[in-house]
Amino acid sequence: MAGIIDEMGLVEAIDRQIEPHPQQTVSTGVAIKAMILNGLGFVSAPLYLFEQFFVGKATEHLLGAGITAEHLNDDRLGRALDAVWEAGVSSLFMTIAMSAYQRFGVSAQSVHLDSSSFSVTGAYPWSEAEADELSALKITYGYSKDHRPDLKQFLVDIICSSDGDVPLFLRVGDGNESDSAVFGQLIAEFQQQWTLDSVYVADAALYTEATLQMLGDLRWVTRVPLTLKAARQLVDELAVEAFVPSTLEGYSWVERTSDYSGVAQRWVVVCSEQRRQSDLKQLDKQLEKQAQKAQKQLRQLRQQTFACAADAQQAAQRLADKWPLHQLSAVTVEQQAHYDQAGRPAQGQTPSHYSFHLQAEVVPSPPAITLARRRAGRFILATNVLATTDFTASQVLATYKDQQAPERGFRFLKDPLFFTSSVFLKTPARVAALAFVMGLALMVYTLAQRQLRQALAAQDETIPNQLGQPTAKPTLRWVFMCFQAVHWLQVDQSPQISNLTDIRVKILGFFGAPCQKYYLLC
Repeated sequence: MAGIIDEMGLVEAIDRQIEPHPQQTVSTGVAIKAMILNGLGFVSAPLYLFEQFFVGKATEHLLGAGITAEHLNDDRLGRALDAVWEAGVSSLFMTIAMSAYQRFGVSAQSVHLDSSSFSVTGAYPWSEAEADELSALKITYGYSKDHRPDLKQFLVDIICSSDGDVPLFLRVGDGNESDSAVFGQLIAEFQQQWTLDSVYVADAALYTEATLQMLGDLRWVTRVPLTLKAARQLVDELAVEAFVPSTLEGYSWVERTSDYSGVAQRWVVVCSEQRRQSDLKQLDKQLEKQAQKAQKQLRQLRQQTFACAADAQQAAQRLADKWPLHQLSAVTVEQQAHYDQAGRPAQGQTPSHYSFHLQAEVVPSPPAITLARRRAGRFILATNVLATTDFTASQVLATYKDQQAPERGFRFLKDPLFFTSSVFLKTPARVAALAFVMGLALMVYTLAQRQLRQALAAQDETIPNQLGQPTAKPTLRWVFMCFQAVHWLQVDQSPQISNLTDIRVKILGFFGAPCQKYYLLC
């Protein structure tokens, strides 16, 4: 990882933006490099154990002459994070990303935007003074993608390339921010800096009238929310026979046109067979669960007394209208006479009043179930690339499927072995700067994994996976595990690398000289 960081020019890029103090032993760039190595250690050593992480490691060899574990203390960590915040988290990240993009030849045929929430355990009170600062990060309650509504949070937006999942843009947002309110602005800001001829891809949060108009001539692919009436009608009405098999196995599609928000666009209605089977299984479970709930509600209704038959029938209809997949059958209203005196009434005695009671059965609703089964596995993708010869329906689908790039990135950052499982820093500014370090760690990891896989493919080579089977697409985490027993030693004042087996040397051969030098191979 140290070699990839060097190849990116990360330390130099940061130190050009945050000029080191003459008396500093550890510059901000070197401190950030150390944090990334800490975060990518995958040994449950979070940043509050920063100094301890480097005890016993070849710190000078990794970070520079004269640097020891004692220099990497909490105070240095905090000052480095403060400096990053003052320099600007997004602008500094973009500077480093641009350098890595050029040096590693990353393709940006499509770029993918997504966001996720990160929970914190501190109080992080929000003061009026901070509210006046537009740049201040607001850590607060909001919709939790971590399913922790009890904790305050902040959001991270990233834009990744489809080529290797490399993050090219990072922004830290308020905990109660809405994706649909900021996605268009983020793409515009990114395009202004990068000027790429890319297809922008995002989830349904991008599909709003204001955002589509804001994007102008930029090419995009997104998912159409089925909350739109026109979208839901289209999904419900299309016959199975209308779908054309895609070149992607397990998918079929139908194309239509739309001018939603005054923007000419193609709608590709997709049916995924795998998702269809999953949806149908879920439908069967819902039928059973909703039937039990409906039976319980009907029992309660049957116990009620109504003043007239019409009231009972109206109550039955109101109840049935709440059920998406069931209906009432054999609905009858029973009339019961009541008398003023107790006991058996005399022959011909007139009742004082009548009460009415509902009788019915809960049964599945065939039209609703037929519609749900037809809807299973279907979703709509939209693009403003109108020429089908330039961008076929199958290509639209393949491009959207690469939206997993930022999703994989967030899974990586939230891994329990990574240092984000407990965000502990005292100020919002340092939390935002830590998110910057997290993003850089993801960039280093994806660049290294991409470089290894590309080298294996170019040389038609493989390495053993966890089961000892050959693979041309290893995960970098597995490679890390392969190198756990490698150590840097001093023998008679001469540096040596221990346990450098043939397979480890072979793996290092797929990386460049900046990585190999740390293993004394060049």
